[in-house]
Amino acid sequence: MAVNYATVTWDQLHRDARALAEALMPKMPIKGIVAVTRGGLIPAAIAARELGCRLIETISVVTYDEENMGKPQIIKEPVAAGDGEGFLIIDDLVDSGVTARVVREKLPKAYFACLYAKPAGKELTDLFITEVPQDTWVLFPWDTAPLFVPPLAKSKKSMAD
Repeated sequence: MAVNYATVTWDQLHRDARALAEALMPKMPIKGIVAVTRGGLIPAAIAARELGCRLIETISVVTYDEENMGKPQIIKEPVAAGDGEGFLIIDDLVDSGVTARVVREKLPKAYFACLYAKPAGKELTDLFITEVPQDTWVLFPWDTAPLFVPPLAKSKKSMAD
């Protein structure tokens, strides 16, 4: 279980997705992008815009049932990508590598890129922007919401009462 948390803001995600797109420029021209849903959808959209790519396909792999790890299952195939030749795969994070392995088996000729990679899965990527410690849980902007936090003076005053 993760013991640390890293919060990624919308601004940071956008900067990292643009950095990923810039690093992918030498791969141009490409036939299209395969976004790994759901986390890869937004980074893939940003990269597609930056790379001038109009063909965006998706692959959806389910590995969790509630909170228990299960056998990975593809529930949406990336039909337009064939074996992946000429395609970029984009995801937000490679963690244990379970999803990445399934995606790479399905699209063996594609180039796999993601924003963030943990040590257990990073060898499955061809490119990533930032390495994240294995014990860190990444909180993406779509998983969080800004909340009001009272000023420290108010919280200390109420604690002293």
